[in-house]
Amino acid sequence: MKKSLSVILVFMLIVLAACSKPGSSSTGGNEASSDSSNDSKQENSAEIEPEDGAELVMWTNGDEEAEWSKFVAEKYTDKYGVPVKIEEVSHVEAAGKLETDGPAGLGGDVFTGAHDHVGTMNAAGLIYENYFADEYKQRFMEGAITGVSSKTDEEMKVYGYPVGIETIGLFYNQDLLDEMGFKPAETMDELIDQSKQFMEKNPKTYGFMVEPGNYYLVHGFLGGYGGYIFGEDNTNPEDIGLNGEGGLKAAELMTKIHDEILPLKKEDITGDVISSQFNEGKLLYYITGPWAVKGHQDAGINFGVKTMPLLDNGEHPQTFSSVKSLFVNAYSKYPKAATLLAQFATSDEMLLERYEMTGQLPPVKTLMENETIKADEMNAAFLEQAQYSISMPNIPAMQHVWASMEVAFTALWNGQSEPKEALDKGVQQIKDAIASQTE
Repeated sequence: MKKSLSVILVFMLIVLAACSKPGSSSTGGNEASSDSSNDSKQENSAEIEPEDGAELVMWTNGDEEAEWSKFVAEKYTDKYGVPVKIEEVSHVEAAGKLETDGPAGLGGDVFTGAHDHVGTMNAAGLIYENYFADEYKQRFMEGAITGVSSKTDEEMKVYGYPVGIETIGLFYNQDLLDEMGFKPAETMDELIDQSKQFMEKNPKTYGFMVEPGNYYLVHGFLGGYGGYIFGEDNTNPEDIGLNGEGGLKAAELMTKIHDEILPLKKEDITGDVISSQFNEGKLLYYITGPWAVKGHQDAGINFGVKTMPLLDNGEHPQTFSSVKSLFVNAYSKYPKAATLLAQFATSDEMLLERYEMTGQLPPVKTLMENETIKADEMNAAFLEQAQYSISMPNIPAMQHVWASMEVAFTALWNGQSEPKEALDKGVQQIKDAIASQTE
């Protein structure tokens, strides 16, 4: 019933807005294209008006994100005359809360959510499609759009309005590189070679570290070698590709890293251990995300961040990205006003304001060249790496991948299984978990 309600509401929204959509049949094809100054973005944006008497609630995270949401709400109210109340609801809790509050009419009309909940929210009929999907496919990074899309009636459709993207990069200690006369490594082979030289000259140090059981960090190698998690753009859980050729190549690289520069047990390479080694000047390189920046800055480390080094096939590691997005509640009493708020909040102007207030990277193509963002070399590196990332699969079956791949890569890293055996067992564990869930 929820799903049917969502479809009906989307249809109503489209019908109500269609009469004023630029380039519609009422203007005639020649007239719609006669003004060459109108770009495709303007032609693809439908002009819709908020409902009479509309009042909106917007769910958002706290702190800087709440301040940004208040800023957006004020500007939106100034433009459309629609009041917006801000309520703090965490983006990781919003989907679950909406499932209970939505039908009762208590949910936020627009809310911030994590992209990996999209598949579940779509299946439950909780969210509207993005009415401006064609425009957003042009403006936003492909990985961001994929992250907020879900398959409906065998067709991938866009549901979210992305506000931020996060991925990982290669952190390096600039002082240690300078002492060795090195430039930041451009390839994994160069990184391994530099690590060997650094460790020979500096006993009780490490050239490179990565958490071998953390599949969020390790996937970049598998993806860069052409491996995949699920088939059909990560929408088909019946096709699992983790133990294919790409997975085996990634396993070979992990084995090489272990044998040549990081001969520790998986249990001894935790995130805290790695961070401490880096802060103590005993680590040249490691892989992590923007969440680690402040801690190293507070520790007074002279460090930098760059895109992931190229693999031996010349490809970029295809890292995971996480996408924060706005969504429109399918139970909203004012779907047009809510849709306009989501669109307004994700304009270039509002997303640049969000970056300046929160430091979160906007996944908008044009903003990659913005001088404010480019001036921060670390954030610019993460944004560049995001071009080579894929959004974490958002189908429910993904929840079974993390633990299974941790077991597989732990067995591989600790020498308990050969690569093929370890990955085969991990894939079988995922299949068994999916099967038990559907019984």
